[in-house]
Amino acid sequence: MAIDKEMSNGDYGKTVIANEVVAVIAGLATAEISGVASMSSGFVDDITSTLGMKSSKRGVKVELIDDVATISISIVVDYGVRIPDVANSIRSSVIDAVQGMTGLTVDAVNIYVQGVHLEKAPKEVPAEA
Repeated sequence: MAIDKEMSNGDYGKTVIANEVVAVIAGLATAEISGVASMSSGFVDDITSTLGMKSSKRGVKVELIDDVATISISIVVDYGVRIPDVANSIRSSVIDAVQGMTGLTVDAVNIYVQGVHLEKAPKEVPAEA
């Protein structure tokens, strides 16, 4: 179960941001980056996607302590991309999105490259004479 982050808004009430919300924001920001083939967090998510259930936080783990978020993202990259460039783009995009939407401070964005996606060449169909 996720721990919710409570933010004070003076005497007018409070705003609570769940870990899952931060994970969805980070996941959507990651998915927009060129060179990211997919996001993967392992066996459980693979079973979940096989059963037809989708998750926008797939491959994203968020740890919130006080107003500081540490985000871990597991990805599969496209073959031929420069992995350090993709990782830097993800970090920048995730930090901007999470800090901009939630007001939290992002301490770290850890990226785990789980695989490389190879584009399959279409099979040639022999022409009939």
